[in-house]
Amino acid sequence: MTISYIKTTFLLAALTALFLGIGYLLGGQAGLLIALVVSLGMNIFSWWNSDKMVLRMHNAEPVDEQSAPELYAMIAQLAQRANMPMPKIYIIHTEQPNAFATGRDPEHGVVAVTTGLLNMLDREELAGVMAHELAHIKNRDTLIMTVTATIAGAISMLANFAMFFGGNNRNNPLGFIGTLLLMILAPLAAMLVQMAISRTREYAADREGALIAGNPVWLARALEKIEAYARGIPNPTAEAHPETAHLFIVNPLTGQGMDNLFSTHPNTENRIAALLELAREMGAGDDGFGGHGSGSTEDFSAAASSIAPWQQAGVATDQPPRGPWG
Repeated sequence: MTISYIKTTFLLAALTALFLGIGYLLGGQAGLLIALVVSLGMNIFSWWNSDKMVLRMHNAEPVDEQSAPELYAMIAQLAQRANMPMPKIYIIHTEQPNAFATGRDPEHGVVAVTTGLLNMLDREELAGVMAHELAHIKNRDTLIMTVTATIAGAISMLANFAMFFGGNNRNNPLGFIGTLLLMILAPLAAMLVQMAISRTREYAADREGALIAGNPVWLARALEKIEAYARGIPNPTAEAHPETAHLFIVNPLTGQGMDNLFSTHPNTENRIAALLELAREMGAGDDGFGGHGSGSTEDFSAAASSIAPWQQAGVATDQPPRGPWG
């Protein structure tokens, strides 16, 4: 078990303990049992339906080998390199470059990319991003983050109803002031743990994705470009559903200036630095981080071209259309 998984397990245990502890403080053993049942029920529901819910929130459109041949072929090749099933592919029609993965397990994996991402990245960079998302699916991060978000949401729900459940309960050891503090501090603590888990999984997916693609520099260049554009281009569906922000490869809401407790994503500069260090370990030159890397291109020669996907498809224009499918 890697250090990242040990840290994730510890944080998930802390989040679960917080939830069960709140249930016990508010309702004793009965409250603890109710909290456990509610947690299990919400996790099962989220595990089974989260992918459908988030795709619907972002008005994602499914594409296949016929409607998006270039994108499909790239992801199929990356999935083969990662020794995992081919995920379903969805497109989100927004100018902000971004992407996320979802699905309850690798057999039901989904990757979603925005039209902005397809239009702004070259093939190497796009391959790096897609490999990152496949790494999330392979590592079952989609399940981990679904469970994390569900427990955090349940903690907030319990805290919101704390006054009704335990504020005037004589058996409540917290008393009125304690219950009031619980209402304020419990959701904050849950949010901090949730964000810490999200940041941990992003670093792990960066590393795994870089290994899948064959060159960490590809993802590093992509992150630099996505961060620059995402700061100035709004993502309307993400703004309407901020609870899904942690899914994206780069925060779709606002740029983060530092890798702090309240960030759902690691600082992009830190991620790039880690990827470049990995590139040096692998012997993949970064060419000054301004050109194309010289790392492994085994079984992935098509991704070594800097020609944009729509130009690969034979579209005689310098202006990108909606994407490589049309």
